[in-house]
Amino acid sequence: MGTREKGIPEELLGKAHCIVIIPGMKSGAIGIGGKYGRGYAMCRNKSGVGWGAPAAMRVEGGSFGFQIGGQSTDVVMLVMNDRGMEHLLKSKFTLGGDASVAAGPVGREATAKTDATMRAEILSWSRARGIFAGVSLQGATLRNE
Repeated sequence: MGTREKGIPEELLGKAHCIVIIPGMKSGAIGIGGKYGRGYAMCRNKSGVGWGAPAAMRVEGGSFGFQIGGQSTDVVMLVMNDRGMEHLLKSKFTLGGDASVAAGPVGREATAKTDATMRAEILSWSRARGIFAGVSLQGATLRNE
């Protein structure tokens, strides 16, 4: 949020039903890879004012392909609509399978108004540290703890 050109547009944050924050998600691979992270989700109160209590969340995933390396990634996901909230409240769902996930736009607030982002149930932003290279098929689940 501190970097105006790369932060989450405040207009989108204002429209989000829920937010999921997974700090320091770990990924590693040598041909076969995996990822794991723990964080929290918070949803707006029914009145639309303020946020409810945080709920513990866990991301797990695997991949297969020509890949090698390791990295730590901070992930922020905004749940933008009621259908996305329904998935978030399930005990487990597949990101990109059960719920549509799109990369969140960066830059000024004008990018928050694009039609492509309004159709996605979940918008995601990430910041990675480490070295990771390759091409792979992958999947990830997000579940309540």
